[in-house]
Amino acid sequence: MRHLQRIVLTLIISFCMAVGTVACTNKGEKITDTDAPAQSTIVKIRDRGVLYVGTTGDYRPLSFREPNGTYWGFAIELATEIANRLGVDVEFVETSWPTLTDDVLAEPQRFDMAIGGITITEARCKTMLMSDGYLANGKTILCRAADSEQFKSLKDIDRHGVRVLVNPGGLNEKFANDSLTHATIIVHPKNEEIPTLIAEGVADVMITEITEAPYYVRADSRLAAPLLNKPFTHGEIGVLMRQGQDDLLQMINATLQQMKDNGDLRRLHEKYDLVYAW
Repeated sequence: MRHLQRIVLTLIISFCMAVGTVACTNKGEKITDTDAPAQSTIVKIRDRGVLYVGTTGDYRPLSFREPNGTYWGFAIELATEIANRLGVDVEFVETSWPTLTDDVLAEPQRFDMAIGGITITEARCKTMLMSDGYLANGKTILCRAADSEQFKSLKDIDRHGVRVLVNPGGLNEKFANDSLTHATIIVHPKNEEIPTLIAEGVADVMITEITEAPYYVRADSRLAAPLLNKPFTHGEIGVLMRQGQDDLLQMINATLQQMKDNGDLRRLHEKYDLVYAW
């Protein structure tokens, strides 16, 4: 079976390199066959038999690490599908939001790609590669259900006396620092603990994403996401990797496109109750 998968993969990569695909490079250029790396990343992955995937493991329902070390989530299944199409096993490597960029660029290399709630941004594209989007996202909030009528806009949140919790090092913290000048911003080290802290009244609002908020509202009746349908920002989540891995990037983009075309990506969205935007 894996032999057949490798044959199909070879045909896909050959096609992608022939026609070129638009991807996130440091210059925003179109990748063509002339940009192919001297040493194929895919060949190295197939030779070792393992795809190493960095993930934070703190972002339900995209990527979560249980105490026993097992990972689950939308992005975990997507990474596993990519590994299956490469004909190799998958191994997840722990990273964090504050260290994500350093871990992607680390020498020696820690993993082949990173996946989870990683938003495609211009800043990341300047120094790294990002795939096409596979999940729509945008900034929103979690609050206590009893307080949901108080928070109908960003202005309602940005008031003296409102305590806002964020996780460190990612775009949630950046958004809070850029957008809130009157509210009290509190940085908590573990993203997965913040919803419970909001429910218990330790703070009033969590800055989060439309991908994450519905999960916690369903899991805890004390929570609400009153601005879920009016996100403050609009973007897409993609796969992140270091530059020079253009063949792997093209393979991932081809996989994503095929999953969009055949309905597999929509079905994966539905499994995790996520909004499908394609």
